[in-house]
Amino acid sequence: MANQSYVRTEMLGEKPPPSSQVGIFKWVMENLFSSIPNIIMSVLSIWAVYYVLSGFMPWFFQSSWDATSLSGCREHIAQKYGEGVEGACWAVIRERWPQLVFGFYPRELYWRPVAALILLFVAISPILFTSVPRKILLFSMVYPFLGFFLLWGGSIWLPLSAMAGFVIGYFALGMLPKMIGSLGATIAAGVLPIIYWLLISGPVISGLNSIAPIGIESIDSDQMGGFMLSITIGVTGIALSLPIGVLLALGRQSPLLIVKTICVTFIEFIRGVPLITLLFVASVLLNYFLPPGTNFDLVLRVMIMVTFFAAAYMAEVIRGGLAALPKGQYEAADALGLDYWKATRLIIMPQALKISIPNIVSNFIGLFKDTTLVSIVGLLDPMGLSRAILADQNWNGIVWELYAFIAILFWVFTFGMSRYSMYLERKLKTSH
Repeated sequence: MANQSYVRTEMLGEKPPPSSQVGIFKWVMENLFSSIPNIIMSVLSIWAVYYVLSGFMPWFFQSSWDATSLSGCREHIAQKYGEGVEGACWAVIRERWPQLVFGFYPRELYWRPVAALILLFVAISPILFTSVPRKILLFSMVYPFLGFFLLWGGSIWLPLSAMAGFVIGYFALGMLPKMIGSLGATIAAGVLPIIYWLLISGPVISGLNSIAPIGIESIDSDQMGGFMLSITIGVTGIALSLPIGVLLALGRQSPLLIVKTICVTFIEFIRGVPLITLLFVASVLLNYFLPPGTNFDLVLRVMIMVTFFAAAYMAEVIRGGLAALPKGQYEAADALGLDYWKATRLIIMPQALKISIPNIVSNFIGLFKDTTLVSIVGLLDPMGLSRAILADQNWNGIVWELYAFIAILFWVFTFGMSRYSMYLERKLKTSH
């Protein structure tokens, strides 16, 4: 006899959700067409995007890659797409991209900046990602001197001598506190390397060169340029401005009057002067403060000024993070019996840096874009080279193609920094 019950004896299987509640359709309805104002703004935005792309995309794709001049580009586009058609002349990028990337660096030595860039990513990997083995940090400490040697070349004893100054400062910081106290050791760790670099390193380098002249082909600063120069100055400024900014921020809050006065004076002076002025100082005046006969590379002088400029702003960012910490954190460090440096390193500074991550990365991005100002003092960054290319009779009249290429290169790096900042914020987020 058939089952005549009115109650289902088995469970129904799961059914897929309505199409309006999943996928792209749900996102569109919730974010673009959820209300009358949203619908109006979405339609206007779609129309604006279409209007821009309808004019830009044909110009972008109806282009020429094979010409050797602007007139050749126009002839090629007219032959391929018809008379009166306007298109991009990407041939200038195809012909000049080595110059835009490497400047006037010798073509047969391109491997050196390429190797320096690859090794840069290796050196910063343990700093950016905790999953990378910590042993690579040893290479990270050596890389600045190795990168300098690869880019500039010359005698190997110059970067090794520069490294020796930092080794002297490290041992002074570790060995002298028992003799002259922590403050005296800290001052000595900063003063002794400077004395060594100014007075001792020159004769040492000369002596070692006479005994063992080891090195590679030297490259002058006027041969360096393009995006390689922007990366070199930007990475140096970013890497050095953060630790210097931290020290300046701590010094500004120091109870020692002389330390506080020096830090406040430095920060306020640098922040009150335009970067262009500092670059002119680096270009013209800095050599007057060096010993007679000293040949201080212009790129290195610019790096110093860019680093000081970024460090002053970084100090204020870090000071804001320190001010945002609750007073209880300082009291907790005191309750644990930690001295000033341990409390700062283990409790105070990690939290201050976490709070300051968005502003720190914003400073880094601004610094990286500000490297284009070095063209004012005669260094040929991508913008300076673009003006040189525009002066070429074959490419006179090219504008948008060069600037678009440069903008894309800068955007790739700045977008990467922005994405990393967001990743770091999510990783360090402790609130729920």
